[in-house]
Amino acid sequence: MSKHWPVLTLGAVLLVGLVLPIATGASPPGFYVEVLLGGLMAGVLYSLVALGFALIFKASGVFNFAQGSMVLFAALAVARLGEQMPLWVAMLLAMVIMVALAWLIERLVLRPLVNQEGVALLMATLGVTYFLDGFGQTLWGSGIYKIDLGIAKEPVMILDQVFQGGILVNKEDFVAALVAAGLVASLVLFFQKTSTGRALRAVADDHQAAQSIGIPLNYIWVIVWSVAGFVALVAGVIWGSQLGVQFSLSQVALKALPVVILGGFTSIAGAIVGGLIIGVGEKMAEVFLGPVMVKVFDLAGGGIENWFAYVLALLFLLVRPEGLFGEKNIDRV
Repeated sequence: MSKHWPVLTLGAVLLVGLVLPIATGASPPGFYVEVLLGGLMAGVLYSLVALGFALIFKASGVFNFAQGSMVLFAALAVARLGEQMPLWVAMLLAMVIMVALAWLIERLVLRPLVNQEGVALLMATLGVTYFLDGFGQTLWGSGIYKIDLGIAKEPVMILDQVFQGGILVNKEDFVAALVAAGLVASLVLFFQKTSTGRALRAVADDHQAAQSIGIPLNYIWVIVWSVAGFVALVAGVIWGSQLGVQFSLSQVALKALPVVILGGFTSIAGAIVGGLIIGVGEKMAEVFLGPVMVKVFDLAGGGIENWFAYVLALLFLLVRPEGLFGEKNIDRV
């Protein structure tokens, strides 16, 4: 039964949020498909950020609270460097900066804490979070900056021959979702098909066994943090282009926390499926559940997209705390 959890959960979200409203005939079917597509595109971006959490936790057992700050730092670097040079050069230079930053975090913060209690590592990543927030703004500035990817922000109408009134899709969101999906697919292939990826999975399964067959643990951790830095760079550029590069960007990145709770902290596939569930559920709740709550409870309205994902994750923890793809911990006495 457990292997069917992802399909059942995503199917339930789609059934409640899409099929039932269409069946009632309250609005044209194209409107619901439009909401669904918007949720899927947002979910791909959530999955991208969640991958950074899952990669580091899978390889080192550390929940990296600094991932959101890494997204902000990378976006600030691209935005400010892009003012002095072509954007593609700024992105390459920012990539070098993020890899160097990842190496320094592993070398100066994590390596001295090997085999320490988990709470020590958690507090270390919290310290890195606040350092990156402050140092990033000290180095790059604390204003609101723009990243212009050259993609038109005007929405376009598609499938107007299929659905009455067509479906309105934001071109920038669509391109960003394609880029994020391509990166996610590339990372999955990297972990499944390359020798380095297999070494990373071996380290994740058993640190001591991996070391016993000659896999250097510190080298693997540097690679994982470097990949997480690259993921943060792509996510920072995408989110920064859409929302502007500002301090709140690190808080947006933490929306990936419910994603890894749903998918499982150690699962790459879980980060992908969890992101899609959160993205679709959030959009459906904003469009369909929000107005109902306003009417029934006489509320002011708005803001449901800020808390829905966390409430969904909390409810999910009560049913399946290890996540859709997580491994059950069985304590034998």
